[in-house]
Amino acid sequence: MALHCGRACRQYLLHLAHDNVDFRLPEIKALLSLRKRPFDTSETFNEKSPFWQLNGLSEDDIRSVMSRTVCGKSAFELWGHGTTIDELRTSLLEYPAENMAPYLQQNSTYKINVYTFNKTLVFKDRIEKIDVTLIAILNVFWTVNLKDPEHIFCLLEDYGSDPNDIPEEPFHMYFGRWIADGQRELIRSYSVKKRHFIGNTSMDAGLSFIMANHAKVKADDLVYDPFVGTGSLLVACSRFGAYVCGTDIDYNTIHGIGKASRKNQKWRGPDENIRANLRQYGTESLYVDVMVSDASKTVWRKNAQFDAIVTDPPYGIRESTRRTGSHKDIIKPPEDFSGESHVPVSMAYHLSDIFADLLNFAAHHLVLGGRLVYWLPIYRPEYCEEMVPLHPCLTLTNNCEQTLSSHTSRRLITMEKIKEPEDSDRLAHLADPRFTPYQGHNSFREKYFCGLTKKNGKDNNQSVR
Repeated sequence: MALHCGRACRQYLLHLAHDNVDFRLPEIKALLSLRKRPFDTSETFNEKSPFWQLNGLSEDDIRSVMSRTVCGKSAFELWGHGTTIDELRTSLLEYPAENMAPYLQQNSTYKINVYTFNKTLVFKDRIEKIDVTLIAILNVFWTVNLKDPEHIFCLLEDYGSDPNDIPEEPFHMYFGRWIADGQRELIRSYSVKKRHFIGNTSMDAGLSFIMANHAKVKADDLVYDPFVGTGSLLVACSRFGAYVCGTDIDYNTIHGIGKASRKNQKWRGPDENIRANLRQYGTESLYVDVMVSDASKTVWRKNAQFDAIVTDPPYGIRESTRRTGSHKDIIKPPEDFSGESHVPVSMAYHLSDIFADLLNFAAHHLVLGGRLVYWLPIYRPEYCEEMVPLHPCLTLTNNCEQTLSSHTSRRLITMEKIKEPEDSDRLAHLADPRFTPYQGHNSFREKYFCGLTKKNGKDNNQSVR
């Protein structure tokens, strides 16, 4: 329980947001790996807990993580913790005095915050906790400055995760010095509602930043989105200093023309485009370009290399899955056929083919160690890990679920390139069934609407009753 490690190996506490629980651990691990630091935590680590204790890091490491994370709310130097007030007192008294001394000077100004998870305390109770459990324990009397203190300290209490069974006393208490807040404010400031150019499927700001973090996007990287849409993922990646580019088969979206997606606006304006979005957030200098292109027929040279590929392929629900037609796709007509052959403008692009092409493209065009991050739609009653597409050149690092409905979800897949493609990799699916595209993805649209119809029918029956 005590913290004896001294100045060189202080322990830190992360206070995490209650949403996007499945995405938190991969995000923090990815941000630590950017600094080549391990994720080392306590023996009692619980991934679902809002409080994580981290070991073996420096304060600079913590500040670096908090400068990017949207899953983390705040970070603290952990001075003490326990399941009871007595345990907290003992832990605080055992913390090295030389670590505390710089922040306990008599002429210092301070503020103490009380954070509770799953319980709301009235102001009177907060003040009582500060007076009785903290000032009495530390035996110091600083000058209070609530507006601009030199040091901020926090008491954090965990009352569990069941809102229907909140205990009188917390399960665990923590006390520490505040270091930095996360980037939760980006969710508001980059909200799609405030964005210049949007579409029907523009990615949520918070999830866009999570994807960029999972991809380990950093300054001067080159990031590509093959299903760029209105460029939400490019906006997020450019926020972290990466150069961004993308392609999409939709001519109107790429050129910012046609019908608007906003309410009470019929047509898009003259400057509604992806570049204008980056200009809105001050990152236009990182905009490489976007162009109309078919993801099934790559236009890139063989030596084109990207540091990360971050994308959200269409699922066939609000955006159609299509590719351009080709003479190769046309069945040869009978010899006595006298009519003209027709090459369709676009054809169906099955989900299994989309993901197979995406992984194959990533294997050829990512740098070694580069990451592919994309969304995989899933029909939940049938889901198993074998549904996740694999490739011999890519290793699966993360698989996180976002529930969409009772019967559907999408999984955020993160893969890392581990080797360059070889000729034998083209036939890998014949030698190893793990590399065979899962054809069940192709019926996701039908299963989605079938489940929706059943749900609506059930609701209607209940309303009749």
